[in-house]
Amino acid sequence: MSENPLKMRLFASCILAVFLIPPYATYAQEASPSLRQADAAYRAGTAAFSRNDFNVAREEFEKVVRFAPNSEQGHSDLGTVLLRLGRTSDGIRELEKALAIKPGDGNAQLNLALGYQQAGQSAKALPWFAKLEAASRTEKRPLPANVLVPYARSLAATQQLPAAIARMKEAVAEDKGNAGLQDELGSLYAQRQDWLNAKGAFTAALQANPDLAVAHMHLGMTLQAQQQPGAMDELNKAYQLAPKNAPIALVLGQTLASGGNDEQAIPLLQQAVELNPDSTPAAYQLGLALQRVSKPDEAIPLLQKVAGAEPGDADVLTNLGMALCQAQRAKEAVPVLERAVSLAPSNITAHEDLAAAYIQLSQFDDAVSQLRAALKLSPNTPQLHYNLGLAFKMQDDAVDAIPELEAAERLDPASYEAPYALGLLYLQAGRYADAARELNTSLKLQPENGEEWATLGSVYNHLDKLPEAEAALQEAIQRQPEQPDPHLTLAAVLVKQNQPAEAAAERKKAAGLMRTNMNRQRAEVASNSGNSLLKSGKVEDAIAEFRNAVSYDPDYGEAHLGLANALERHGEAAEAAAERQKATTLAKSPGKQDPQ
Repeated sequence: MSENPLKMRLFASCILAVFLIPPYATYAQEASPSLRQADAAYRAGTAAFSRNDFNVAREEFEKVVRFAPNSEQGHSDLGTVLLRLGRTSDGIRELEKALAIKPGDGNAQLNLALGYQQAGQSAKALPWFAKLEAASRTEKRPLPANVLVPYARSLAATQQLPAAIARMKEAVAEDKGNAGLQDELGSLYAQRQDWLNAKGAFTAALQANPDLAVAHMHLGMTLQAQQQPGAMDELNKAYQLAPKNAPIALVLGQTLASGGNDEQAIPLLQQAVELNPDSTPAAYQLGLALQRVSKPDEAIPLLQKVAGAEPGDADVLTNLGMALCQAQRAKEAVPVLERAVSLAPSNITAHEDLAAAYIQLSQFDDAVSQLRAALKLSPNTPQLHYNLGLAFKMQDDAVDAIPELEAAERLDPASYEAPYALGLLYLQAGRYADAARELNTSLKLQPENGEEWATLGSVYNHLDKLPEAEAALQEAIQRQPEQPDPHLTLAAVLVKQNQPAEAAAERKKAAGLMRTNMNRQRAEVASNSGNSLLKSGKVEDAIAEFRNAVSYDPDYGEAHLGLANALERHGEAAEAAAERQKATTLAKSPGKQDPQ
């Protein structure tokens, strides 16, 4: 009697191979030519597998099933090799054929369970894992860790967390020094929000391997969930150990963003997107952070990508719609937000943002309708009453606006916005005493508003409360020294107080400021023209416009900067450097900003 070759089995992406004597031994002298060819192919396939030449092994096992189509072992081994090559669906099909021929083949059962688990078909994997578990109990032998781990993952994927934890604990007990298994066990506890046990498992993982970055990340997330100290230290440690790990960059960035540190979060979230361009969570978090720092043009493509991947997510659509509104693209925002409202009619923010889009389009009736719908859902939200009041105000409907603004003020007495809007409405209606009361209330909450001080001064002037008017207008002048209007109003008040000389001085100041403002406007127009000409390559014309701008307002830094850029393009380096220095000096002056 001749012996057949040893037989190959693969476990879990072929992490374990078991070679067995094949059950279909034949007498060499009685074998048909097809069986002899199958036997030779099987030997060649086994040899190829032993040297990790899996493509050759696949070719040889394909010959086995062609020459011996009823060979359970041939289908089984071809299936396991296909799993190793990443052809999961093909491997599953071959293993199913093997088990149709021999249902009790434990190795084929295991490889099929592993194949289903790898393919994300955990529900199909579980009955096969259960069969293997039952057999192991009958034979009074434990399942190995490399079976328990995918078994636990399949249970977790089907939300059977207690059972998953039990299997993972068995795997940990079998391989106590395995930091990765401890980390997986902690992750299962975290899914159940069992933070105490999760923390213990992650700590054990780090004791086994202090440099396991993912365990630092998971421990940081656990500490954060418990609001315990040390969370950021762990997340930063994880990032230091694995700066190119996309999930770690995402979690650290998201944590910083949730703490209000968007500027620090954005580079990390950008890195997460670069490392994993297909990650919708990373794109979403980066889009939200950019939106919060008023960069809607950068946020919109990211949010559109997420909305394309998750078209039924009302929150995503709401944020996309709001970003479009921020970018003054209300016409595009409306259908997005209407879709969000239809998907989640109880989403107050979606109604509110849709109202904002309608207001941008001057569709005030539609905005009022959305705000009223939101107020039905949340009648005591002050911001909704305020927004509705503004919508009415924009329609010059003071009768309906005033009650809404009064409700907003009553519900949120710490907000300055509602009393300010009420003060303006009362002023327009000639209710000066009411206007003064509301403006004073608002200014106590936001005293830096120079324009509001000027309005209050005008109201006191109407009431002939001249000392109060003078004090308010002086406050306005202090806070807005470049505005001429408060000086003109103050001049009128001083005339009433029989102070003609002082009134004339204020009018003179106002006239000077008006000239200055007019010159600044002319300088801005000339600078904008210069920039356009420079972009078009008309360098000499641009230089002329920038020189005009400087002549209109020598203190306008943007004009000096534009002139410097144009002179550089023209090859006049020395003068360009002088103009750039002027721009820098002006930018450092009080109240100035660095030109870009």
